[in-house]
Amino acid sequence: MARAQDENLKQAYELYKSGLNLTEIASRLEVPASTIRSWKKRNNWDIECNATGKSVATKKRNVAKKDKSKIKIITPGIKPLTENCNLTEKQQEFCLYYIKTFNATQSYLKAYGCTYKTAMVEGSNALRNPKIRNEIARLKEAKADSILLDKEDIIEKYMSIAFADITDYVKFGQEEVPVMGPFGPISIKDEDTGEQIELTKVVNTVRFKESTEIDGTIISEVKQGRDGASIRLADKMKALEWLSNYFEMNPMNRYKIEFDKRKLEIEEKKADVGEDTKIINLIHSIPRPTIQDESIEEKGV
Repeated sequence: MARAQDENLKQAYELYKSGLNLTEIASRLEVPASTIRSWKKRNNWDIECNATGKSVATKKRNVAKKDKSKIKIITPGIKPLTENCNLTEKQQEFCLYYIKTFNATQSYLKAYGCTYKTAMVEGSNALRNPKIRNEIARLKEAKADSILLDKEDIIEKYMSIAFADITDYVKFGQEEVPVMGPFGPISIKDEDTGEQIELTKVVNTVRFKESTEIDGTIISEVKQGRDGASIRLADKMKALEWLSNYFEMNPMNRYKIEFDKRKLEIEEKKADVGEDTKIINLIHSIPRPTIQDESIEEKGV
């Protein structure tokens, strides 16, 4: 046990000399941050680092170059690092996650794999680091230069919104469940067999599909309210209106045939529902015989 602790202490000191902060070291070695702080104070790391300042600075540069080759996050059109970047691997990952989410907590959580509480504090602290801020600014500029959306991409997105199927996102239906009383499922006695049988009822059910199985870009809202969880897709009518206007001005676009076909399917479904409604209304409008009418018919017979 003592040997393992000594090994962790050595690794922690080396990481500290390489430029990692105490929280980063604790996360990497999977030991409490308070332990790292205690080691630093007890072993006078700052004094030792100052005594070997030149060699430590050289090591930092070497580590930064080594980390540069290890980074795994790929953002098309963006170089992960500048040539003279002195950020650690984790700091680089934080920057790349941040330009995708603009959420410091989530970016720190993904980069360092720490607790949410730690990420809330350290994510905000990371944004105050001038080197990190400069790298984020560079990456944002590079990202803006690399975004090459054309009209086809926009049309495809609007098509996805306009014809989104809610069953791609939730499962709903009915199922039979036990009737619950204050002490658990309720049972009743079968009059024919004398056995106790569980009382059941049919209820409506709605279940969300896993976020990894769906296109989250079509969802505009997911919330947990007093009446349960709910999901809302992006506005289909606005998407349909945009597409209609676009295809009026661009009738030769290759997506117009598919758009017209799918729009016709929607209109046919509406027509079928309308016919069913007319039949139901017609049935309800047929006069029902009253008691007086029935008595007259009997007398006539």
